[in-house]
Amino acid sequence: MRSVIITGGAGFIGSHVVRLFVNKYPDYNIINLDKLTYAGNLDNLRDIEGKPNYKFVKMDICDFEGVLALMKAEKVDGIIHLAAESHVDRSIKDPFTFAQTNVMGTLSLLQAAKTYWESLPEGFDGKRFYHISTDEVYGALEMTNPEGIEPPFTTKASSGSHHLAYGSKFFTEDLKYQPHSPYSASKASSDHFVRAFHDTYGMPTIVTNCSNNYGPYQFPEKLIPLFINNIRHRKPLPVYGKGENVRDWLFVEDHARAIDLIFHKGTIAETYNIGGFNEWKNIDIIKVLINTVDRLLGRAQGEDMDLITYVTDRAGHDLRYAIDSTKLQRELGWEPSLQFEEGIERTVRWYLDHQAWVDNVTSGEYQKYYDSMYKNR
Repeated sequence: MRSVIITGGAGFIGSHVVRLFVNKYPDYNIINLDKLTYAGNLDNLRDIEGKPNYKFVKMDICDFEGVLALMKAEKVDGIIHLAAESHVDRSIKDPFTFAQTNVMGTLSLLQAAKTYWESLPEGFDGKRFYHISTDEVYGALEMTNPEGIEPPFTTKASSGSHHLAYGSKFFTEDLKYQPHSPYSASKASSDHFVRAFHDTYGMPTIVTNCSNNYGPYQFPEKLIPLFINNIRHRKPLPVYGKGENVRDWLFVEDHARAIDLIFHKGTIAETYNIGGFNEWKNIDIIKVLINTVDRLLGRAQGEDMDLITYVTDRAGHDLRYAIDSTKLQRELGWEPSLQFEEGIERTVRWYLDHQAWVDNVTSGEYQKYYDSMYKNR
């Protein structure tokens, strides 16, 4: 039996990881540790909250003493660390919060794990600290092809798979870090601390850097759920600059599968990149969303294209992100299971079918409930 803490388990990616582990490993003790900030919502996990191998603990990862006591009480031998402030716009307005949560929170978890595991007779044997990071730590890529072919073009990854790309270079695990926003700088710093704990103390750590995720339960401040909701209600679709920025998109359940695989079979002290080989310009993905929402709502195809509104570009807005997942495919056999068209169809349908969930999180009512429920704990 394993006892695993999943931090940020009430958030978007975290809730999918918690659900996967609770359902797949009934003999594991899964502890969802979440502070329940605006992006944490226990409604994301109603379907598994009664499972005997699941427990929720409301706690700030910066609470070193609390985390240490929890690890001792639950005999924790694994940590999957997803808790983070993650919205770039918020980091530009409030970098202090991002440094506190993403850097000091990660350090608090590392020190608690080190303290507890070193106190055990077996030490670090059988333990694992798995830190989930972002592709944004690598900086930005150019949208160029040395052969002179205008992007997008079909390229062949070293794994042999073909995909549409906007450049011939990709983020690989050996690239140096070049973060450009307070968010990515805070994640880069946390990555360095995780690796330093392995190099200094021998902590069994793993780091993964993933591309943009999409799918059910994503807080509607991010592009895809925000625009699905705006299209439904015929609200403006604010597009940064000309919408030329390119991102690599991965369905969240495929990311959760990768996390499961890496947690159990990944090599200690290694870094793995997780991506979808699925690049899209922002403006193109927005047009796909408009066409999909309009079709599913019985509107004329493209009826809501006039909702697109171009706004001043974000400060330090990176042009292109593109992950090379070849190492993960080669060493552990993982690859995305969904084509983007299928993934986006499932995602749009989910948000259209769960308007009550969207209304609840956008209104903030769920936060008032949690504040009342946990105010004396």
